[in-house]
Amino acid sequence: MNVPFLDLAAARAGIQAELDHELLRVAHSGSYVMGPELERFEGAFAAYVEAGACIGTANGLDALHLGLRALGIGPGDEVIVPSNTYIATWLAVSQCGAVPMPVEPLEDTHNIDPEGTAAAVTGRTKAILPVHLYGQPADMDALNAVAQQNGLKVLEDAAQAHGARYKSRRIGSVGTAAWSFYPTKNLGALGDAGALTTSDADVAQTVRLLRNYGSERKYENEIRGINSRLDPLQAALLSVKLRVLDSWTEHRRAIARAYTNAFARAGLCAPYVPDWAEPVWHLYVLRHPDRDRFQARLSEAGVGTVIHYPIPPHLQKAYADLGYTQGAFPVAERLANEVVSLPMCPGQTAAQTEYVIEKVLELA
Repeated sequence: MNVPFLDLAAARAGIQAELDHELLRVAHSGSYVMGPELERFEGAFAAYVEAGACIGTANGLDALHLGLRALGIGPGDEVIVPSNTYIATWLAVSQCGAVPMPVEPLEDTHNIDPEGTAAAVTGRTKAILPVHLYGQPADMDALNAVAQQNGLKVLEDAAQAHGARYKSRRIGSVGTAAWSFYPTKNLGALGDAGALTTSDADVAQTVRLLRNYGSERKYENEIRGINSRLDPLQAALLSVKLRVLDSWTEHRRAIARAYTNAFARAGLCAPYVPDWAEPVWHLYVLRHPDRDRFQARLSEAGVGTVIHYPIPPHLQKAYADLGYTQGAFPVAERLANEVVSLPMCPGQTAAQTEYVIEKVLELA
């Protein structure tokens, strides 16, 4: 049997006819930038995450960047970021002219350590940018307490956490969050797409201006913005997928339960979930001391896997100027050498899940 890491065609099979209909409808509508399709999706997604507003952007990185700018982050500021994340989190900080200040993750959840965050605050720190990694919420009460004690802003990187809950609250319902709708995300477009959600009216209005050349009325530019507008075609497709997102999430959770039950019995290092977290399992990540060989053997057995992420941001050439060397953030480096993501897809069959379990137990 072959089990792909992610089969997007299988995932959308049940809604393909509706997606095809929307593609043609919007293509023939004559409205191709901003407009009613985008407004409908923005309203629906804001309601879904229980936020006051949603502002669509061209991609998730722009949502992070514009969110930081709307929170007042600029040149010379420091923003606390996880050492263990995709590089987009750091790039958004750099695009503001600010400096990313890495903090190590907790070994059990892989999310940023609140105590380490508190210790990293300096006189130049202006914001905290936690990531809900793999679709599991970071400890937001603890992080928000650090922010409140030090007068800091908080922007949540929720690119992998569509529908996740923290202490029964939707991610995005408290504070300001940036989202990616990249095709492989739990809620994915057919190309790049992103959004920012917030209940802060001033932040929402600033991001609306920033994404549209700094303009609310044509040819009147209030601030120096960029062009980062969520395409109406993508918005229409996302509206269709949003209606089935919860059912897809429940399927992911069933796969995760099957994995965890089997792997825990075998003594493997299965993901840890705090009792206050309701993850959406964007990724199901195991750790293995001989990860590369383990991954190769799974591949030979027909099980697709991916490494998220093999090189931590502090060791990327893009951030060589910050002067970090091997060993600077050992937890992030250890995770980068040990993690492997197993197949996780709304279209994954029970037989495929059982096959993955069988091969993992056989080859681990």
